[in-house]
Amino acid sequence: MEPITYADFEKVEIRAGTIVDAQPHPTARKPSIQLWIDFGAEIGTRKSAAQITVHYSPDRLIGRQVMAVVNFPPRRIGGFESEVLVLGVPDENGAVVLLKPDLKVPDGGKMF
Repeated sequence: MEPITYADFEKVEIRAGTIVDAQPHPTARKPSIQLWIDFGAEIGTRKSAAQITVHYSPDRLIGRQVMAVVNFPPRRIGGFESEVLVLGVPDENGAVVLLKPDLKVPDGGKMF
């Protein structure tokens, strides 16, 4: 693993947001969920496609806070424009477990 400087870390915008809508992603190659995440007034609502179907269903994600990188360029995933990268870590079988704040925080709050 290559070390980075604190200045490198500061370039990554990791923000808290609340999922306001979630739908199955029918055109993705791998099972995925389309997410619409509210990051507050400064950033607004952004979209993400996430391979999180092992532990999560769309209806149970709405209202949940997540952490995401908001300053990557958008990517098209199965015809859907994903604007942010939702963060997670693998469980013992490699399935994604989402990262979230331990307590409710304002949407758009920057991780430091």
